[in-house]
Amino acid sequence: MLSEQSMLLIDMVARVGSFTAAANKLHKVPSAVSYAVKQVEEELGVTLFERHHRSVSLTAAGEHFVKQIRLVLTNIESLKDDTKRVANGWQPTLSIALDNIVRADKISVLIADFYRHFHNVELIIRIEVFNGVWESIATGRSDIAIGATTAIPVGGDYHFKDMGDIEWTFLVSKHHPLAAVDRPLKDEELRVFPAICLEDTSREIPKRMTWLLENQRRLVVPDWIRAINCFREGLGIGYMPKHFAMPFVNSGSLVEKQLERPKSPSPCCLAWNGANMSPAMAWVLDYLGDSAQLQKDWFN
Repeated sequence: MLSEQSMLLIDMVARVGSFTAAANKLHKVPSAVSYAVKQVEEELGVTLFERHHRSVSLTAAGEHFVKQIRLVLTNIESLKDDTKRVANGWQPTLSIALDNIVRADKISVLIADFYRHFHNVELIIRIEVFNGVWESIATGRSDIAIGATTAIPVGGDYHFKDMGDIEWTFLVSKHHPLAAVDRPLKDEELRVFPAICLEDTSREIPKRMTWLLENQRRLVVPDWIRAINCFREGLGIGYMPKHFAMPFVNSGSLVEKQLERPKSPSPCCLAWNGANMSPAMAWVLDYLGDSAQLQKDWFN
């Protein structure tokens, strides 16, 4: 069986083009190098080197073989390094779940800074909605959750950092029949119109809705961009995070309304699974900062 040592020897001979020169580099006698090469050739059943008077050159088979063993040797070194890193707490990937109530544009800055700092860890970004965020953490799909709201997984080594409250704004299109009503709206007035809801991405735990009255039809959309389009077209009514809604309210394309039974703000947090702590996770948690910084970066 080919050993790492024999592959290194073949690689050295190919680089210097001589058994004697390779022997000097490897601190061996030329006959030992020549014999080792001959053993590999016999094992493979091919000739790797053409022998000349004072040098050797690769055959076509030898060129292919050397190209492949260099890949193998590189992978062996990577395997050794990665194994040592794992022993010191390194993980090959870090997965971050974002609830889509947060500002998605901030994640590109985090990704760029992360990859400048870590050259051997892959970052996996998942966009989740409501309970899908917690399920992602609880099932191990994600290590960190940014913008998790309401539910908290039972059991496990979970840690939390407050991100403040999400303020909600109730919206209708500027052309909607309710837009001109100048008082808090009642449930019976709202129930006749479809409620625009985001699809909770949880698969195993109960799903959550942004807002829904009893016996009210839903219009379920995958994200806030699609929700905004539906609001503007007057296809439904409902709540949206205030930091997303206000630019459209200020521009006049959407109208903010008051309800007799308004939705309460939603406590929001950064969450992570302490059992998966690694240098990369520790760096991200430090990078994200304290509660005030989290609120500023992801909701303002």
